[in-house]
Amino acid sequence: MSKQVGQSKIRVDAFDKATGRAKYTDDLCGKDALVVRLVHSTIAHGLVKSIDTAAASAVEGVVKILTCFDVPNIPFPTAGHPWSTDPHHQDVADRLLMNRHVRYYGDEVAAVVAENEIAAAQAARLVKVEYEEYPFVLDPQEAMQPGAPLIHGDHPGNILGHGELRIGDYEKAIQEPGLIKVEGWYDTPTVQHCHIENHVCFAQMEGGGRITVVTSTQIPHIIRRVVGQALGIPWGKVRIIKPYIGGGFGNKQDALYEPLCAWLCTQVGGRTVKIDCSREETFVSNRVRHAIRTHIISWVRPDGTFAARKIECFSNQGAYASHGHGVTAKGFNAFPQLYPCPNITGDAYTVYTNMPAAGAMRGYGIPQAMWAGESHLDDVAKALGRNPVEYRRQVVMPVGYRDEFSKNENYFDTFNQVMDKGMEAIGYQEKWEAYQHQTGPVRRGVGMALFWYNTAVWPISLESSSCRMVLNQDGSIQVQTGETEIGQGCDTAYAQMAADAVGIPFEDVHIVSTQDTDVTPFGLGAYASRQTYIGGFSIRQTGQMLKERILTYAVELTRQPRANLDLIDGKIVRVSDGRELMGLGELATEALYSLEHSQHITAESTYQIKNNAYSFGCTFAEVEVDIPMCKVKLLNIVNVHDCGNLINPALAEAQVHGGMSMGIGFGLSEELKFDPKTGRPLNNNLLDYKLSTFMDHPNLQALFVENPEPTSPYGTKALGEPPACSPAPAIRNAVLQATGVAVDRAPMTPHVLFAAFREAGLL
Repeated sequence: MSKQVGQSKIRVDAFDKATGRAKYTDDLCGKDALVVRLVHSTIAHGLVKSIDTAAASAVEGVVKILTCFDVPNIPFPTAGHPWSTDPHHQDVADRLLMNRHVRYYGDEVAAVVAENEIAAAQAARLVKVEYEEYPFVLDPQEAMQPGAPLIHGDHPGNILGHGELRIGDYEKAIQEPGLIKVEGWYDTPTVQHCHIENHVCFAQMEGGGRITVVTSTQIPHIIRRVVGQALGIPWGKVRIIKPYIGGGFGNKQDALYEPLCAWLCTQVGGRTVKIDCSREETFVSNRVRHAIRTHIISWVRPDGTFAARKIECFSNQGAYASHGHGVTAKGFNAFPQLYPCPNITGDAYTVYTNMPAAGAMRGYGIPQAMWAGESHLDDVAKALGRNPVEYRRQVVMPVGYRDEFSKNENYFDTFNQVMDKGMEAIGYQEKWEAYQHQTGPVRRGVGMALFWYNTAVWPISLESSSCRMVLNQDGSIQVQTGETEIGQGCDTAYAQMAADAVGIPFEDVHIVSTQDTDVTPFGLGAYASRQTYIGGFSIRQTGQMLKERILTYAVELTRQPRANLDLIDGKIVRVSDGRELMGLGELATEALYSLEHSQHITAESTYQIKNNAYSFGCTFAEVEVDIPMCKVKLLNIVNVHDCGNLINPALAEAQVHGGMSMGIGFGLSEELKFDPKTGRPLNNNLLDYKLSTFMDHPNLQALFVENPEPTSPYGTKALGEPPACSPAPAIRNAVLQATGVAVDRAPMTPHVLFAAFREAGLL
């Protein structure tokens, strides 16, 4: 029996995407659709006093102008999280379709609906808005201070969420004689996802007053619920269709403009209306990654063991809750697990500011946490005079560690395995010794960083997956899931899993890539690196059900007992002697058209998952630092992962390369900047926002350690987000070895390096 899982199969969508046949949201929108242009606030904080639409309404082609004074007064949540029937476990509902109380520079205050783009854009420029301006605040720690502008009245001190860690007795532990104190503040920037396809959606009404929204989203079933909540209508009156999507990276794990688009449609008689974000709008008025400032103190014995540790996190949530404290909490809770310590105290704050709303972005708080934690680990190693790799071997999570909350276990000696593989690939030991004690203007260094990652969201939230399989007349099958292909290759992995579960060739599996909430089985979408792990449960269960129904029908046609039959490579086989009795296509045709027993053979099931899984790995980086030019050149980088069994090795490698690229940009160049005097974004375009490109990359090397995950039906676990988690601190630690300077602010641009090198006396 051939195994389809574990092979580098060509992507099922490769040819359609390469030839341009694949249809994305904008491709499906009719030419007669009305075009929407949004009017965004030009102040960071204040109240809309009045809106003059007279001149804008006079523009030829304008159909209607709606403002913040017209929208329903229904606050709704936007985060792409599973819904909970427990009110205390629901996302914060702090947003309206458009806002009279504007809370950041770019907030939506009006929408122009017109017959064409030119009329819509021209009219939007003519809308005149009068504001009552309020003081604003951009920094989370400043926003917590007494007297700071209050952004949401029901959150004193602008604190959206607060988490704490209390393990052992920190105050008592730090009294131990002879301890070495290592302390640092570590900052990460506001960045944007920069997926190729900007957010776009269109909405239209059908018979019976139902609204159909076609949208570039990662979470169609969740969007259906949010649209219903925002409009105050039954959720069944909403239909969401998700076609091919040009990337999301978490930005589209949020209800962006789908609720507004749906409502605007209802205001123009149900005609099709389309919102197509510009790149500038995507940067500011969609979602961004949380900028997080982290303070860490470690009290270490001379032998390297931790006596006590303290952590404080201050996360910049921006103007609206979106995913809120969940992002900060995930990174915060990695701290006591990656490097266990008997005495820990910690506090994490997620704080409203007058910045764009921060939401999910690839890594979900772990890139920020690893920047802080792994930078700090190198600082500790330096204070002890220890090699960073050897020191990590001493203090990292041991084999057999079990987290009591998630029930996750570290089953294997993964950390040593990935470090061994990374060290060998980059020649770490030789280069570490060669690059010690350098002088001169240009120096080299090697560095590394580990990472920790949880797969999926159980037990914090619901985890379930559904799958439908239909046997076709030719013996092939259709497969549908609610989990979404967003460019990462999950449809291909699902086809491989389904082929194995049923017992047919990969080529005979037809994945339905488009999700349609009217017909697609319920699923929660693409996030939390959950797809392969979570989807595998329902795919295997449904595949086994379908196989059993096929073989039960085969009993009638072959006159063999059920126990004597199997389905192998699309053939009904007698297991006692291996004889092929009939092809699956022959059985399927007979089943559908039989005059004696006609049966449409299908299977559908839901699997609720109550497991989670650790993913671990590391990055090794080699850099060359030009001190007078304050410039870092990345020479070599290796990303090593234990993500369990690889379903498709080629896709896994591609996934890692993409994450490494994001991590490189996070560490060296990317930052969304704002004018401190006005709150206005300064570089919300792809010219001024320094996204890393292939010209900024050396050869990207992806390596794997395949320790099968015991809780997974296919032995697999998270890989989508982990590649972005450790490159930035690895590069930072390489700069530390090269120069002796601990650069604690990302990205390490020439401006940041100049200040750090000058303070260290290198300039």
